[in-house]
Amino acid sequence: MSSDKGLKVSVLASGSTGNVTYIETPEHKVLVDAGLSGKKIAGLMDSIGRDLNDVDSLFITHEHTDHIKGAGVLARKYNLNVYANKGTWAAIGSKIGKLDNAQKFIFDANTVKTLGDLDVESFSVSHDAAEPQFYEFHHDGKSFVILTDTGYVSDRVAGTINNADGYLFEVNHDMEMLRMGEYPWPLKQRILGGHGHLSNEDGANALMNVMGNRTKKIYLGHLSLHNNMKELAHLTVTSMMQNNDLGVGHDFEVLDTDHEKADKLTLI
Repeated sequence: MSSDKGLKVSVLASGSTGNVTYIETPEHKVLVDAGLSGKKIAGLMDSIGRDLNDVDSLFITHEHTDHIKGAGVLARKYNLNVYANKGTWAAIGSKIGKLDNAQKFIFDANTVKTLGDLDVESFSVSHDAAEPQFYEFHHDGKSFVILTDTGYVSDRVAGTINNADGYLFEVNHDMEMLRMGEYPWPLKQRILGGHGHLSNEDGANALMNVMGNRTKKIYLGHLSLHNNMKELAHLTVTSMMQNNDLGVGHDFEVLDTDHEKADKLTLI
């Protein structure tokens, strides 16, 4: 992409095995979560023509391993500013090793931080972590929402993320695959519960509730390796949208993500 202007996004990896998203503006280059090894994240960045040496900040959503695995390594090696709320910092503890206090920043839930030309808005979600929160990024009149670990989308969250230009949204599991799969019943209950994950149908319904006429790009994220398939998630979401007379492929795009292959860097 030749132009340096605008809000650009690449979902580097998304899934139950690891999550990391790259976002850039003319003044800032940031990551959201770092759920793979530092080496893998560096390779994914290279695949989209970007360098971790240029990244200045890392925003953490919650302390689960598939979101923080490489956080400590990256923060130390590239001297990143790391943002998370108090509950998440406490839950992370020593999981990512020691960081310089000057690198650690408190980002309370349901607040906004401004980094130059980038406004970042945090919002609380319902997930079985200490204090999970996700983010909406605003630059030059455009906005991009990341929401990939929640048991449901509350009216408050829906109001916060309404009518964004782009979304990375959870479609974790197919209900039938999960029910018939080999997971033990307590784990199935956790996934299906109010502090678990959104199914393909849940994700589609939540998206249709929040998207608007500004919405042009929707990434389907955090697919389970065992209880979902990329084609099935895509078909479920797009079919439900078409049944509600939404202009899939005309008014907006529905895009797939991968657990180990980066999506191309895209202008939102």
